[in-house]
Amino acid sequence: MVKRIVDLRSDTVTKPTETMRAAIADAEVGDDVLEHDPTAFQLESEMAKIMGKEAGLFVPSGTMANLISVLVHCECRGSEVILGHNSHIHIYENGGISTIGGVHPRTVHNNDDGTMDIDLIEAAIRDSKEEITFPITRLICLENTHCNHGGRCLSVEYTDRVGEVAKKHGLKLHIDGARIFNASVALGVPVDRLVQAADSVSVCLSKGLGAPVGSVIVGSNSFITKARRLRKTLGGGMRQVGILCAAALVALHENLPKLESDHKKARLLADGLDKIKGLRVDTSSVETNIIYIEIEEFSGTTAAKLCKNLEEYGILLMQTALSRLRVVLHHQISESDVQYALSCFQKAVNGVQNENGN
Repeated sequence: MVKRIVDLRSDTVTKPTETMRAAIADAEVGDDVLEHDPTAFQLESEMAKIMGKEAGLFVPSGTMANLISVLVHCECRGSEVILGHNSHIHIYENGGISTIGGVHPRTVHNNDDGTMDIDLIEAAIRDSKEEITFPITRLICLENTHCNHGGRCLSVEYTDRVGEVAKKHGLKLHIDGARIFNASVALGVPVDRLVQAADSVSVCLSKGLGAPVGSVIVGSNSFITKARRLRKTLGGGMRQVGILCAAALVALHENLPKLESDHKKARLLADGLDKIKGLRVDTSSVETNIIYIEIEEFSGTTAAKLCKNLEEYGILLMQTALSRLRVVLHHQISESDVQYALSCFQKAVNGVQNENGN
């Protein structure tokens, strides 16, 4: 029986804190479909203000948040969105923009830092006036931080440049900001400035912020009015959501200040892992709370085997390739957990017998 669990699979695995549970129990609620839930309204208003946008909308998940955002901007079926080939929307959201929205994805190569070259973005834009056989480009999507590239941050300068391209061609800009607060903290840039060029932003509450459920979409009043109707269409119109929003408000107030500590612990863990023979971490790319671990060929192990061995020590990880593992830090991982994880990695790589059980 495992005595100690250190869950590093994702920052979505956090459990509600006692403060969150108390807020849930005491939440003032109403029917949110009828726009009468005061706690939902408080969360939406506060998030919109923080992000520098006019309005916000609580939705059950980040996938729904991105789907709604794309569909509002691309109202006509057959529209086209430009997005990264390795982006979360393109890879991990069941192709919903195509299967549900009839929106065509036009991918541009993501660089190692999560960016797409500006000239490649502009070259991908298609004008229906010039060629009737192409879909009409209506939207550009960015992801900040970029999950598949190790939580790398897109700078405000880069985001502004993409925003300028979008305006030049009459397009909209959506930011998948699942971990946008991580980017803000890491870059030292206020979050409203970081997303100033965007027409809409989706913000996950259950990742970096550590709330139990949900995301918030922010944008203009007219955008959110359309988004609210689409949320209902997709089955996301819930009733007394204040019980969820109350926990999210606690996360926003209490966990946002902890992100810098999450980043420091991630760098501590990355530095330690890179020193273990048989493992390799590009420590220079660890900017926020995500670490990718490459397993060297000479190590004699694989990602699957190492995952299984570490699980016996109570260390939970996510395998992303044959020789690649992902680790994500969050506010419920302590520095002691980091040191324990490092010792377990050392033992697992070296084949030392597990001592975590009875």
